Amino acid sequence: MAKSGAGLAPNEFPDPDVDIVVASGTPEQAAVIAGGCFWCTEAVYCDLDGVKQVISGYAGGSAETANYDAVSSGRTQHAEAIEIRYDPSRTTFGELLKIFFSIAHDPTHLNRQGNDSGPQYRSAIFYGDGEQKRVANAYIDQLTKQKAFDDPIVTTLEPLEHFFPGEEYHQDYVRRNPMQPYVMFAAAPKVKKMRQYYADRLKKDAG
Repeated sequence: MAKSGAGLAPNEFPDPDVDIVVASGTPEQAAVIAGGCFWCTEAVYCDLDGVKQVISGYAGGSAETANYDAVSSGRTQHAEAIEIRYDPSRTTFGELLKIFFSIAHDPTHLNRQGNDSGPQYRSAIFYGDGEQKRVANAYIDQLTKQKAFDDPIVTTLEPLEHFFPGEEYHQDYVRRNPMQPYVMFAAAPKVKKMRQYYADRLKKDAG
């Protein structure tokens, strides 16, 4: 959501000046981002038109420790991350980033989102290729110049070595557990803001 550190409201965030333009018929693409608890970031994107699947998991570390217990220790180099698989003819990498910065998390908090703290909760974009890195760099520069946030953006850009899907019980967690206290406190407000500020970009059956 646009948070206490944001200088702009979600509807005031600019579209990216630089984006990835694809040819007609381009196959499904993937983006991997991290912005705190993966339950929350996953839930934000599920209703977006063009998103085909969102998977909660881990990025930034090795396969040997890509499990919830190990990652939660904060000593594995992983971040709780999501892989967004999307139709690039219906949404763009740049639009995913706009939602990431305006709704999904606070990119000015170092290794922390809300009450969750540790490097596993860092703000990160795991770029899959040079184009994703270029667009992410450009959008961060754009938001910085436009003073979208009162504090500096601390989002890291990290090469995507591997994305490891998380345990089954983490998948689609918010939809399956709407009354869970953490979901009600941390995730539900973000989903509400997504539906409010991006109403024209939601799937027809969203909500």
